[in-house]
Amino acid sequence: MIKTTIKITGMACTMCEAHINEAVRNAFSVKKVKSSHSKGEAVILSEEPLDEAVLRKTIEATGYTTGEMTSVPYKKNGLFSFWKK
Repeated sequence: MIKTTIKITGMACTMCEAHINEAVRNAFSVKKVKSSHSKGEAVILSEEPLDEAVLRKTIEATGYTTGEMTSVPYKKNGLFSFWKK
């Protein structure tokens, strides 16, 4: 699983977040998308790495500006994972 975080400027409300989330879901096969206008970013969980150029084009087509993008491996911790050491 890959966690991709991309900075986005121009979001002002929850509807802005919804537009970005919908655009990303329509363009890619993703597990989860969460955008935040207060943080100015979108966090995307996917099985495969996302094409950076296509992701930027998808978001910018909705009228927002993209910034720094990072992708890192992601492993979800289970409910009782703190006992595993």
